[in-house]
Amino acid sequence: MGLAKSTELTGMTNHVGFAKPTGLTCINKTALKEVEIKEIKDFLELKTRCYSKPSFVDTDPVSIPHRYSDKQDIEISGFLTATISWGQRTSIIKKAGELMQMMDDRPYEFIINSSEVELDSIDYFVYRTFNRTDCITFLKALRNIYLNHGGLEEVFCQGFSKNKSIYDAIIHFREVFFEVPHYLRTCKHVSNPAKGSAAKRINMFLRWMVRNDYNGIDFGIWDNISPQYLCCPLDLHVGNVARKLGLIQRKQNDWKAVEELTSVLKIMDPDDPVKYDIGLFGLGVFERF
Repeated sequence: MGLAKSTELTGMTNHVGFAKPTGLTCINKTALKEVEIKEIKDFLELKTRCYSKPSFVDTDPVSIPHRYSDKQDIEISGFLTATISWGQRTSIIKKAGELMQMMDDRPYEFIINSSEVELDSIDYFVYRTFNRTDCITFLKALRNIYLNHGGLEEVFCQGFSKNKSIYDAIIHFREVFFEVPHYLRTCKHVSNPAKGSAAKRINMFLRWMVRNDYNGIDFGIWDNISPQYLCCPLDLHVGNVARKLGLIQRKQNDWKAVEELTSVLKIMDPDDPVKYDIGLFGLGVFERF
């Protein structure tokens, strides 16, 4: 493939890194060979190390749950932040911060102690298509999960334990989440892989909770799901870079593409395949790969 090494890497937005691999068109048309996987792995290992630094947090939505130290606050703030994580990252961080302020910066205490009437009377909140009605439903659903189902980790782990499958974990979580009365329109804000969704935001949230990258990005506060079972969050940036590298053939960013990408990443690192998400994302966002 001809992956050429570069000079030393400096700065989050000014990486030169490796030159783009040559022969990408050919790779996209044929199955990846062992030697090609080795070269791409080396390339992604470097890029993942490059971006897996504490400085990454400052410009990423994961900075919101990093404001907290208690497990439940991290979970709730992380889930709500991941839910609205589409669009410009600066806007996501700003609006997620406003949502935390609405809960007095104590999300777990707010959800547990608020009555139905109090939740119905929360301040107006909207981010793109996620509006006040959606927000209230989400808070009530989280309240139900923590009061009656043992919390977010317990719900995801119950689904996961059936077949050690993230797919099943998300399906089960979605069923429990919508036990509370809700409008049909709100359902679109919890992705459904059974209908083909890539579930990018939920997979990103699970990456935050399950992985511990020891670099101050992912938290690793959930012990009952191993990182080896995670699925790679697939958005426009990750999908475009993965296709240029020949890691996925499927054109749509759907659940089948998630499985295809994750299966290749597992060849590169069976124990922690989604660590490459940060490298793929960084290539797309910061380097316009």
